[in-house]
Amino acid sequence: MDELKRITAANIIALRTQAGMTQLELAEQLNYSDKSISKWERGESIPDAYVLKRMGEIFGVSVDYLLSVHDGQNDAIAPGPEVNPARTASSRVITTIAIVGIWTIALLAFIVCWLMGHLVWLIFVYAVPVSLITLLVLHSVWEAGRYNYWIIAALVLSLIAVVYLTLLRRNWWQLFLLAIPAELVVFLSSRIKKGRNN
Repeated sequence: MDELKRITAANIIALRTQAGMTQLELAEQLNYSDKSISKWERGESIPDAYVLKRMGEIFGVSVDYLLSVHDGQNDAIAPGPEVNPARTASSRVITTIAIVGIWTIALLAFIVCWLMGHLVWLIFVYAVPVSLITLLVLHSVWEAGRYNYWIIAALVLSLIAVVYLTLLRRNWWQLFLLAIPAELVVFLSSRIKKGRNN
């Protein structure tokens, strides 16, 4: 059992460091405390099956990989698999295509309105929150939600700006006062520790 703990610990360390993650970042994605990650990496215990499955999803490996010895693995640390750069590149390309698609549709709608004699520049303003929502969804899927708070903060501001610019004739600048508590809620949410000791 000690050998299995050592192998698993070495694999977790290797995968986490190759992914450029801290123990805290991995802990947040797993909804555990960084103390649990530290304990697993010291070989004091092995994560349960659910956590191993979730780690496999995060790092793009199987549960079997996390529990197995690999070529070139020594007593100190396992080299682990290479993080799949093709998968990362594909997810970025798909995200870029989706956002460019949104702006292309906005430009097309603007041109059609312009040809009909109306300059509706608000179309581009509406494209901002739509782009941010798309980015948030795709980022949550491929990046496991890392740093989503920044996207949410930008989304909140863009929604307030959309409402203000839509009602510009009324000059309700006071709407921007909503940004203060809204951004504070987003900031405080990002500080919540999702600790669950194992």
